[in-house]
Amino acid sequence: MTKSPYNNVYAAPVLTTDFVVFSIQNNRLMVLLIKRLDEPFINEWALPGGYIPAGETTVQGSRRIMAKKVGLDILEDLSYMEQLYTFDMVARDPRGHAVSVTYFGCLRTVKENQLRPNAAFFPVDELPPLAFDHDNIIHYAHKRIASKISYTNLASAFLNKEFTLTSLQKVYESVYGHKLDKRNFRKKILKFDILNKTEHMETGKVQRPARLYKFKSNKIEEISEFAKEAQD
Repeated sequence: MTKSPYNNVYAAPVLTTDFVVFSIQNNRLMVLLIKRLDEPFINEWALPGGYIPAGETTVQGSRRIMAKKVGLDILEDLSYMEQLYTFDMVARDPRGHAVSVTYFGCLRTVKENQLRPNAAFFPVDELPPLAFDHDNIIHYAHKRIASKISYTNLASAFLNKEFTLTSLQKVYESVYGHKLDKRNFRKKILKFDILNKTEHMETGKVQRPARLYKFKSNKIEEISEFAKEAQD
């Protein structure tokens, strides 16, 4: 516990939560932000988050806060979520010492008119000025997802159940932030036993339709063999 500068007694820091929601739109990795309606940092962009009261877990609090401030049900709308990190620097909040248990998640699609008016997606490489230490949190979360997608089938969290190899490659490129060689990518992704070729073809294309694939597992799991070569 830390000594409070206000009343000269020992007081525990407040517990908060923040949520980093990633989505891929137009082949770019995007992050969900809200424009703050209150001080501090009123009218500035920030990650959605809030206080966790006694008797509520951080997952329960995150679900409540995200539904209220964003319009998303993290347990129903997100295709994947996990706890990211606990940020506890004393000076991260001008109101006092606040410890944030932060989560990140993946969102395949946004329903029409689902988000609150003050919520919007921004490219991770073109963020506006952010409140608190949220630029550092997003940077940390981006590094985590770029690492995790290299040794798991996390790419499935951004794709429909069936997809083309081109769509799969674009997910990796969006997360990594750079192009991958098409021939090498397909050779390596097909080398590992993680995809099933379906009997279906891509629809709505004037040119020759591409074959659709799907991941063998519906769960996010480690693919250690793929990790060694995925980013080459």
